[in-house]
Amino acid sequence: MESSHVAIIGSGLIGRSWAMLFTAEGFKVKLYDIAQQQLTSALESIRKQMKELEESGFLKGSLSAEQQLSLISVCTDLKTAVEGATFIQECTPENLELKKKIFSQLDLIVGDKVILSSSTSCLLPSKLFTGLKHVKQCIVSHPVNPPYFVPLVEIVPHPETDPSTTERTYALMKKIGQSPVKLNRETEGFVLNRLQYAVISEAWRLVGEGIVSPTDLDLVMSDGLGMRYAFIGPLETMHLNAEGISNYCDRYREGMKLVLNTFGPVPEFSGEVQQKISQAMSEKIPAVPKALDARRKQRDDYLTGLAKLKKEMKSDLV
Repeated sequence: MESSHVAIIGSGLIGRSWAMLFTAEGFKVKLYDIAQQQLTSALESIRKQMKELEESGFLKGSLSAEQQLSLISVCTDLKTAVEGATFIQECTPENLELKKKIFSQLDLIVGDKVILSSSTSCLLPSKLFTGLKHVKQCIVSHPVNPPYFVPLVEIVPHPETDPSTTERTYALMKKIGQSPVKLNRETEGFVLNRLQYAVISEAWRLVGEGIVSPTDLDLVMSDGLGMRYAFIGPLETMHLNAEGISNYCDRYREGMKLVLNTFGPVPEFSGEVQQKISQAMSEKIPAVPKALDARRKQRDDYLTGLAKLKKEMKSDLV
């Protein structure tokens, strides 16, 4: 990137994570929101997280927590927030009209070199950016929650996005330690959510049909598929589970087709099955803020440890 200054629009959980990722690599960050109190709260949260990460030895980058915090400034004026930035990451709530409004405002005040990027998890670039005069500079950079601990970023172009915008965004994500993937064109749900929803859909059906309990279903993933998927994907798994992909298909294609043809329709995600799953999950983790926050903290600790292990083992897997 030509500048070390980025702007983040929205100071919620995702915006805070982006701020931490950029400052870890020495970028100056302007964090924008419409309410000063929201920004004050965001800075307090970021400070607390950074201090905890520093104490546990998991703070990213070579700068101290205080040095990273000094790189963040806050702003309630959009024009001031984006002035001088060459990368702008939008992190407002997942509402199409709200995001379109933000990008329409940005379109009027930015120059011809800035990249306009959205954190949206499901809104298509063609719905977000069409009609903007800076559409060639627009792109989706979809992180995975929580972005600080899960490095994947899906880079999704608008049909009119300039290839240089995609390449610059990809390079920037690599620079801040993320694992970017480039989609050649947009599709509903992008890639991660399409895979995730396929798993959720079949999980819902299996529980709904009484084949397995909700807790055992989760165990199949956490202590089964998830163990290897933390390091290798489904296609490489196929490759290794036989003498290569072609051999795997020769062995298992008919069995796969037989099973896949028994899959039912898309669930409604409501009614008795929802109640059954909700009861099981609430018995494990009560659906109250204190219990959920404690489990999220434990999840993030696990993810931090896993990220460290993956980094140590990465050279062996290349």
